[in-house]
Amino acid sequence: MKNIALITIFMVLSQSLFAQTVFKIKSDKLERKVPVLVQKPANYQSTKSYPLVFMLHGYSENYNQWNETTDLKKLATDYQMILVCPEGFVNYYLNSPNLENFQYEDFFFQELVPKIEKKYSIDNKNIFITGLSMGGYGALSLFIKHSDFFNTAASTSGALEFDYENFEEISLKFFESERMTNDLEMTLGNHKENNWKKFSISTLLESKKDFTKGFFIDCGLDDPLVSNTLKIKELALSKKLPIRLSIQPGEHNTEYWAKSVEYHFVYFKQNLKTE
Repeated sequence: MKNIALITIFMVLSQSLFAQTVFKIKSDKLERKVPVLVQKPANYQSTKSYPLVFMLHGYSENYNQWNETTDLKKLATDYQMILVCPEGFVNYYLNSPNLENFQYEDFFFQELVPKIEKKYSIDNKNIFITGLSMGGYGALSLFIKHSDFFNTAASTSGALEFDYENFEEISLKFFESERMTNDLEMTLGNHKENNWKKFSISTLLESKKDFTKGFFIDCGLDDPLVSNTLKIKELALSKKLPIRLSIQPGEHNTEYWAKSVEYHFVYFKQNLKTE
């Protein structure tokens, strides 16, 4: 009886200890090793299929940002979902037209997704994606371009519109330099010679005439990117897309994202497909 109790305790501790893992993918599309954090529910069972949520970090941060922003283990366990937080660097999760060795969209679908589907038991009807700031752009961009793969998506404080002047102002405010626009020029090319706006979420929505899915967008009232979210709201409503919108008091910071992400998971749970 004592041995059984000890085994039970060991199993519980093991589940807790190994619920979160970090591994690296040697990527041909990015020509580097890419760290990926995975959070499973505390009571994960390999015989059960779980909804999957990709969580994309913001500019100047890394794959561990969501782990430092909220309790990933609690989210995964409460909602019975597997959470995947990949490294996104500073290039907005897209295939760069300017850098041959940075094709993130290809990395995501050709290298990251197969790895996750091989390692974990995934419910393929319920794959979601969310992100903050730069990651909010990445989430909606990948969702709109690959809407058949995802159930739905969300963005918090999303850098959704590639407006040079707006990004330059934000970069000077947060970093006291033009590092944001410099990195975007590295990724997209010189803004005077290349049309950055073709990468904006509004342009992607306009170009995908057959796109009819809903998604969740939110932003803080005092966030310098709130105009991005409001622009996408107006466009989505004009296209009669069934979006969910939340504008609450808050700034572009961890305090806001720690609260806003819970709404994303409620939204994902409400949109779970059972068949």
